[in-house]
Amino acid sequence: MSQLSGKYPLISELHKNVRLLLFSISLLGSYLESLAQETRISTAKTTPTEQLLKDRDSSKAMKLEEFYERILAYHPVAKQAALLSQEAKQELRMARGNFDPKIEAIWDRKEFGNTEYYNTLDNVLKLPVWIGELKGGYEYNRGNYLNPENRTPSTGLGYAGISVPLGQGLIIDARRATLRQAQYFQQIAEADRVKEINKLLLNAAKDYWNWYVAYNEFRLMEDAVNLAQLRFNASKERVINGDLAPIDSVEAKTLLQERSIQYQQTIINQQNAQLLVSNYLWGDNNTPLELEADIAPASFNWPLQAVTEETLSSLMDYARAQHPELVKLDFKLKQLNVEERLQRDRLKPVLNVNYNFLTATPLAMDDMNMALLRNNYKFGAQFSFPLFLRKERAKLGLTQIKQSQTSFERLQVNRELINTIQASYNSLKNLEGLILLQQDMITNYEQLRNGEVQKFEAGESSIFLINSRETKLIDAQVKLIDLHGKYEKEKATLIWAAGRSTLE
Repeated sequence: MSQLSGKYPLISELHKNVRLLLFSISLLGSYLESLAQETRISTAKTTPTEQLLKDRDSSKAMKLEEFYERILAYHPVAKQAALLSQEAKQELRMARGNFDPKIEAIWDRKEFGNTEYYNTLDNVLKLPVWIGELKGGYEYNRGNYLNPENRTPSTGLGYAGISVPLGQGLIIDARRATLRQAQYFQQIAEADRVKEINKLLLNAAKDYWNWYVAYNEFRLMEDAVNLAQLRFNASKERVINGDLAPIDSVEAKTLLQERSIQYQQTIINQQNAQLLVSNYLWGDNNTPLELEADIAPASFNWPLQAVTEETLSSLMDYARAQHPELVKLDFKLKQLNVEERLQRDRLKPVLNVNYNFLTATPLAMDDMNMALLRNNYKFGAQFSFPLFLRKERAKLGLTQIKQSQTSFERLQVNRELINTIQASYNSLKNLEGLILLQQDMITNYEQLRNGEVQKFEAGESSIFLINSRETKLIDAQVKLIDLHGKYEKEKATLIWAAGRSTLE
């Protein structure tokens, strides 16, 4: 045949065209057979994941923003984080309860041997104020053995007065300190809530992009298996027609088997990744949800959301001012400042004065005589002061040590946060360069693969070389998908490091 081809170029050209025609017919037949097989499979019973991955055209993309919205609305951890703010509100209410008015009533009676020893009644209304306490009440005491100082007129004794600290407790006391610290605790609880939400969204973003990688690798390997099946069918036809050596069909079948194994592994990876994403999906009444069959992850948005130097600067400024960890430490320092003021106040002596106006007829204003400091009053003072103040000075010293520890902790946390943000940004920029390089490599691999196919059609190559070129192309595409996932996960880490939930 080679001698005839040399003598008759027209016959050689005709023979070459016939070979190409037969090869094209075999490819078309294999493709139609593969298409019919897929149609039969689609009508059979399939799992939700397999149906999700086969119905590509009908799939709906679940964007990351929509994923976040559902998490924030229904996820139990998000609801649990919201309870932190409610807890802080109850702490503040409890602190304000120290200033609530109080009604007290004491009745005490003793009778023995037909003798009334005493019968005492004391009703009082106490009204705590910012400094001291107001009170008013009514006493009615009688009895044969009553202490003379407790005797009251036959109509009883009314009184109204005030108690004021002139030494310790004049500037600040335990009630006011507790109230102020409870107000700061609200801000700490809010920072804890933001911290928990940010951590939840970071984990959700990582699982979401792992799902993206697994899903797209599955789609890629599905195409690769279909292509390997098509090539195996075509090579088998050509072997039957005598256009290829049997070893070429063995090569094509081996590649089909290798890709089938990889394909099965990507099914498991995709199913597991999908289950992890389902962990974040909840509905009303705390009912867990599963991903619907036609839901798929959104496509990689490149390069519209590339992080710039301006974005980095903005994130650092935000972190310095509003990062939950720094906010917590700031308000913890404010709580310690209140505690320090209280401990310093306790270095003062205790000096409390009490004054009560007395009247036997509380409603008869004409009988009061208004001689409040000459008649009808009760006045007293209380003084105490420890000579060495060792306990008070120790408590103050401990508070100051806690202040220093918290200040040093804030310095270290601030430095770590800024460096973490910078390191995450550096990783992002590196990944951007790798993605561009990987995209260019894929373009080159496609050209090599296409060139090898053309050489094979011209009889100058083999199935082995085509498979080798195509395997490198598929590996490069898988690497690109993995880089996409790494980039988005690193972006989520950058946002989390800055103390935010989203980039906007």
